[in-house]
Amino acid sequence: MNDLLHRITILLQVGGGGATVWEQLLRQALNHFHSEMGTIHRLDDEKQLLCLVAQIGLPPQMLEIVKTIPVGKGIAGQTVAQGKPVTICNLQADTGGVARPGAKQTGVGGTLCVPLRKGNALVGTIGIGTARVYEYTPEETRALEEIGRVVGAHLNEIPPAIR
Repeated sequence: MNDLLHRITILLQVGGGGATVWEQLLRQALNHFHSEMGTIHRLDDEKQLLCLVAQIGLPPQMLEIVKTIPVGKGIAGQTVAQGKPVTICNLQADTGGVARPGAKQTGVGGTLCVPLRKGNALVGTIGIGTARVYEYTPEETRALEEIGRVVGAHLNEIPPAIR
C-alpha cells in the first residue's frame, strides 16, 4: 500500500496533463483493488453537486448520468452527505435505495466510494467497482480512504480530465 501511495503522490506532484494524471492514478488504484471501474468527483460546495473529474470503465451511456451528481443522490452523493464511505456488495441486487436507478447499467457488482478530504474539508469522492459480487473489506476501505486523503490534498491543483 505504501508503494501505491508513493506512486500516486509522485503523479500528483509531477502533474502534467489533467486527464493523464487523474486517469493514471485511478488506474493504479483499480489495479491495487482488482477492480475494473472507477470515478473521481470534485465537490462544488456552492451548488451542492459532484462534478466528474475522471472515470475508467464506465459504459458510454453512463457518462452523462455521472457527469454531475447532486449531494445526497446515488452512491457518490450519499458518500458526501454522510461524510463517510458507502459500499454495496451487489449493486445489481441492491434494494436499499442508495444507488440511483441507472446505476445498474454499469454492470458493477461490488462498489466502494469514499470521501476525498483536504485536511478536514470534504472536497470530492473516489469510487471503485468490480463486475463481480464483492464486499470490500474494512482494510480495503481504510486503504481507499488513505488514497482519498492524498488525492484530496491535490484535487484543486490539477484540471479535470472530463470536459
